[in-house]
Parts: sequence; structure tokens; C-alpha cells
Amino acid sequence: MDELLPYRHKSGIGEKLNLTKFPNDVSWNGSIIYLDRDGVINKGSENYINSRDEFVLLPDVAKSLARLRKSGFRTCLVTNQSPINRGYWSHKTLEEIHEKMIEELSNLNVNAVIDLILYSPYSPEENSISRKPGTGMLRAGNIILNSSELGINLPSNFDSLDEALLFEEGSMSAMVGDRYVDYQAGKSHGVRTFMVNPNSGLSEVINRILDKNDKGDVLH
Repeated sequence: MDELLPYRHKSGIGEKLNLTKFPNDVSWNGSIIYLDRDGVINKGSENYINSRDEFVLLPDVAKSLARLRKSGFRTCLVTNQSPINRGYWSHKTLEEIHEKMIEELSNLNVNAVIDLILYSPYSPEENSISRKPGTGMLRAGNIILNSSELGINLPSNFDSLDEALLFEEGSMSAMVGDRYVDYQAGKSHGVRTFMVNPNSGLSEVINRILDKNDKGDVLH
């Protein structure tokens, strides 16, 4: 499987990330919630979300993100976006879609913040570790968020997603998705994994995520 690093919203993958402070002087609890996008944050489509106009948030997702933030979780969006390398549309189109997502979440709840947005533009034929079920986006999220929290520079060899670069995951870290590839990515990365109905999304499992005794779903 090829490295082919993930891309980052409006930033180079190795650029410094300025994290937004938690509300009410909350401190980071050490855990990251990795979020698929379509079917978790917004309504998905079999024909992809192709423009800002097609992007529609799922119910209570802003409230759920705010609850994560108030509980000290960092959040990382990890979304497969193969239409880019399939030639359907550009990185700029995806940037516009994600800008709408950020704006709408903020308008609904000032604490509905996604700390890091990563995406994989690769088609299945490119066999990239950054395309789920590969763990590349989760590994990159782990490295970027932990380095940023600790106030240290990203590793100079961050052209690799080698496991040796990873920080230990917090005990309540989790992956949330609606497809089996999300489940595979979360399990391979070693975090709790929660599957949702794509018509409900994040709000369906928010109470479970916040329950330290909930070990996530087990699929066969």
C-alpha cells in the first residue's frame, strides 16, 4: 500500500495547526474523535456531494460536536473524496463545500468546531493508505493534533505515516462512521468504533461516545 499522504483543508499537511481553545477552561482529555463526513455530519448521496448547494447538515450534529468539545475531545474529520482524482471536480470545489460546513456549524453553535479536516482524494486504484479502510488519515490526525496540543513542531520526516511517529491514543478516542470501511479504519487504528444510521449521524451515538465504559461496536 502506497503512502500518498492525505490532504488538509486550506493548509499543507505539515503546516502548524492553531487549535481553538475549549470552552469554560476545559482541558484536552487526551482523546480524539475521528469523524467520517457523509452520513455522520451531513446527508450523504450515492452520487457524491458535488457542490455547496448539495451539502445539508444532519439533525443535532452541531449540538453533538459542542458536547464533545465541552467534554474535552479534539475532533478530526477523515473523509474519502475520490471524485477529485477521478476528475469529477477539484480540490477547490471540496474546499467550498467544507467552508459551508464550517459556517453552518458555527452559526448553529459557536462550540461546534472540527479541529482538523483531512481528506483523501485518491481513487481505489491508487491503493493509498490514506483512503479508508486504510489508516492514513487517522494516523495523520493523531500526529498533527498531538503535536499541536503539545506545542511541538511536526516531525521533519512527516512525509511518512509510519506507526513509529504516532502518539499513544487516548482511551476514549473513537472513529464514527456509517460504512464498513470506516469501521475497518477505526479498528485498524486501535480506537473504539461506532457505526451510525446515515439518516441520523453523529447524534445517534453521542451519548455512547461520552460513556467511558462503552467500547464501541463489534462487527464481523
